[in-house]
Amino acid sequence: MPIPSSVHLSVVIPAYNEELRLPNTLRQSVEYLESQPYGSEIVVVDDGSTDGTQQVVRQWSSCALPIRLILHPDCANHGKGAAVRLGMKEARGEYRLFMDADNSTTLDHVARFWPCFEEGYDVVIGSRKVEGALVAVHQPRYKEIAGSLGNWAIRTLAVPDIRDTQAGFKMFTRRSAEVIIPRLTIDRWGFDIEILAIARCHGYRVREVPITWINAPGSKVSFGSYFQVLSEVRRVRRNLKAGCYK
Repeated sequence: MPIPSSVHLSVVIPAYNEELRLPNTLRQSVEYLESQPYGSEIVVVDDGSTDGTQQVVRQWSSCALPIRLILHPDCANHGKGAAVRLGMKEARGEYRLFMDADNSTTLDHVARFWPCFEEGYDVVIGSRKVEGALVAVHQPRYKEIAGSLGNWAIRTLAVPDIRDTQAGFKMFTRRSAEVIIPRLTIDRWGFDIEILAIARCHGYRVREVPITWINAPGSKVSFGSYFQVLSEVRRVRRNLKAGCYK
């Protein structure tokens, strides 16, 4: 499907073994985008899936809305951060959003984001921690406790004043994306933190917007992932001190 000459919004969806959850996400996202007055595209990045994820995306090839399937050159699993980086590189929109394949935050939330860009913000992120947010289905209690402790460490070491760095619903202007994304070094869960640290490093204005979030079954985030994130927070801290993101 050819890309329209004017793409206002690119939606990047990283996907790893998402043949069961991705169909509903694509259906709802296509329905929403086709009802909007602006041009858009969806870029699905397959992160080395071993199931039918690619076939799910290809089934939408005849859709009027451009839906592109992007693969890593080696077709291996590199991590969500690497998949988002590749998808953002391929995106052509004036605004670029990445969202989770499980549809934990639905695409219609972008309607809340546009006023922030009109006010001059460069990066707008979905947040479960600001007033007006709703967590409709919670994670297991141990994950919420680990997440709260991790959030404290993240704010202390890397991105002060951001209350929720980890929600997988973040949107950028084209200009900010083209500065931030190529500077990412983290391939897995800590990339969300690195995105915000780089944005702050370059003086971009970041705004948190309340979202409705549902903990979808089949999460790829294990308990060990929280320890990995803390290790990557320290890496972001070192990179900031060393001026690596400039």
